[in-house]
Amino acid sequence: MGLHLADWCRKVGMEVVAVCDRDPERRAVARAQLSGAVLVERWEELLEHRLDGVVLANDFDEHAPLAIAFLDRGVHVLSESAACVDAAEGERLITAADRSSATYSFAENYVAHPHVRLIRQAIEAGELGRISLIEADYLHGMSPAEVAGLIGDPAHWRGRIAPTAYCTHTLSPVLALTDAWPVEVSAFPVDEADPRAAVVMAVRLSTGALALTRHGFLQGEPDSHWSWISVRGTKALAESVRAAGERAWSVRVRTEGWATPEGHAREEERTPPTLTLAGEPVARRVEGTVRVLRAFRATMEHGEPPLVPVRPAVAASLVGVAGAESLANGFRPVPVPVMTTGPR
Repeated sequence: MGLHLADWCRKVGMEVVAVCDRDPERRAVARAQLSGAVLVERWEELLEHRLDGVVLANDFDEHAPLAIAFLDRGVHVLSESAACVDAAEGERLITAADRSSATYSFAENYVAHPHVRLIRQAIEAGELGRISLIEADYLHGMSPAEVAGLIGDPAHWRGRIAPTAYCTHTLSPVLALTDAWPVEVSAFPVDEADPRAAVVMAVRLSTGALALTRHGFLQGEPDSHWSWISVRGTKALAESVRAAGERAWSVRVRTEGWATPEGHAREEERTPPTLTLAGEPVARRVEGTVRVLRAFRATMEHGEPPLVPVRPAVAASLVGVAGAESLANGFRPVPVPVMTTGPR
């Protein structure tokens, strides 16, 4: 992910001046791809460089200490994975972001994917009414051997995190679409014979709506970059089209007859507009990444607010923490920790 993001940083007009990796082979690849960038082995060495911003793409559950260190140096942070591993770390991260002259941005590209943006437009236009139920999937259809290779090694971060932890690709869009905060979560393994492979979480939101999220390894992954979203309001439904290829990025909107002026149900499929970069169309699956990086540049250069700031990032990450507790305690509802620093 580090090299992938570095490449796209350059494409959206940012200069990559320094790169860090502990693996000498990865540093060699970076040297070939990012000519002119300084290469270091320890991330602490980057603190001595004059940086406007830093993109953190280290292990999933090790981002907060680095983010805090860079924020304390006045360096803008774009964090590519979980914001925190527990409530205490989330508090420290929020405090660091509040006191810093720089900003914290969560690199949650799923908030900016084409189908999510289409659904957001329908919500903002008032077409759906009050949201009552929202469902979101982040699923991979893989063979048992491939899954075991990913989550079966306790030395790898995928092997050591809880099966609920990698939930931000569903929770961040849920929170962005509903303008809500998570209140309580109950988590369940999909298959008790293989409880780590996939989980379902029921999340009560501060608006009173319910979110159902599915994560992990189940067959039938969506073509829209492993993401599928459905939003039911009091007047209408908007959801990703379950189809192969390009249509997977489109959205089906159905308004019930009683809510239409003509008195009969109305249904349509909406296709997202094409995003271009330097006059060329951007592939659908990287649109979210391009929008995240453009927003990060605007935050650094023009003081624009982060696309996903620190508090929603911490909130989405803590749903996974509370979900792990629910799994360990008979699937009972667990309150999502409330940050004493409060939402802004």
